Amino acid sequence: MTRQQRLRVELPVVLALGSNLGNRAATLRHAVHAISLIDGVTVEAASSIVQTPALKLTGIDHSAPAYLNAVVFARSALEPHVLLKQLQRIEADHGRVREERWGDRTLDIDIVAFAHLHLNDERLTIPHPRAAERAFVLVPWLQLDPAATLAGIGRASELLAEIENDTTEFEAEPLW
Repeated sequence: MTRQQRLRVELPVVLALGSNLGNRAATLRHAVHAISLIDGVTVEAASSIVQTPALKLTGIDHSAPAYLNAVVFARSALEPHVLLKQLQRIEADHGRVREERWGDRTLDIDIVAFAHLHLNDERLTIPHPRAAERAFVLVPWLQLDPAATLAGIGRASELLAEIENDTTEFEAEPLW
């Protein structure tokens, strides 16, 4: 008798990573590795690292440590809220403290897109509500996919053309 294999459906996911405290580049590398270890998630690619000034609720804060940012392409068999919980565990494992909205942080991992899903509840909004306004998301995303599109919003290249691009290349080597 043979065992039936279960079909596991994995949907494409775009994740944005950022860090402005501690050893930022090492934190991003460790985070990508930790994401690859989540059961039900397969990391497919990661961008190089870009650097941007810290963005606070009051605007750009040049007195705060600059952020390093990257984007990861993965496939997920997890439901979006389960994936979010796993990503928040990785943030906590890397010392993330949630005291101030848009405050300095050791690690931030956002779900930018999850297939073509649209979701908006008290815990999660997909596509990410500010991704279209963030060069630190769009620039590394376009490195991985020049035809990237934010579902229901537009092509990443066109969105980037409409905003200030304050990113600088930090490290040309991809994280994965």
